[in-house]
Parts: sequence; C-alpha cells; structure tokens
Amino acid sequence: MTRLTAILPCNDLDASEAFYNRLGFFQDAAGKDAYDGYRMLSDGRGGDIHLTNAVEGWLIKGRNPFGLYLYTEDVDAFAARFPGEIIEKEGASHKPWGMYEFALSDPDDTLVRIGWPSRLMA
Repeated sequence: MTRLTAILPCNDLDASEAFYNRLGFFQDAAGKDAYDGYRMLSDGRGGDIHLTNAVEGWLIKGRNPFGLYLYTEDVDAFAARFPGEIIEKEGASHKPWGMYEFALSDPDDTLVRIGWPSRLMA
C-alpha cells in the first residue's frame, strides 16, 4: 500500500484542527496530546492530513501559497456545513475543467477545494 499525506503548516493548530474537524478529519484518541506541535487527523476512510506549527511569519494572511483538494461524492452535503464561507458566489457548481466543486479558505487562508468529477455525478 502506498499513500500520500499533506503536512500543512498552521499559525494556530487549535483553529485549524477545528476547521478540519468540520470536514470530518479527527485525531485518533491514542495520538491526542502526544506532541502538541503536530496533529495527525484522519477521516477513517483513508483520508489523512497532518497539521504542524508554521515557522513564525511564514504564513502571511492573503498570501498563503498552499492548497488542498478533497474528493468526495457528497459535495452538496459538505457545502451545507459551510454556509456563508464558500468563496464563489454560486456555491458548488460544475466547472469548465470537469469538476463539480466549491472552494473554502481555512483559518490560514489555505485554499480548500471540495469536489467530484462532473461526469460521475448522479
């Protein structure tokens, strides 16, 4: 088995963890409090994200270069969890590049796109 997991620098680990909890990613009880400067979150279905303390001054509001893409068939259900926080006015929509998606910003302005291929939508 081979997996790739993003390690995302954060200015405020608690705020970031709370945001990713809303996306369904949580710390395993065994890993809680093991090291407060690094958090390993999982959705329990094979999706993982690791959060780490950013070097002071590295993440500048409005200039964060990082982005994540969460693939899920439940795009509309995820969009309903973030009323008023979706970046695009139209919310989740079919994009010219073939994805049904929407975008959010996490507490550090990391771009988080959530979507599924339009051709696979029921």
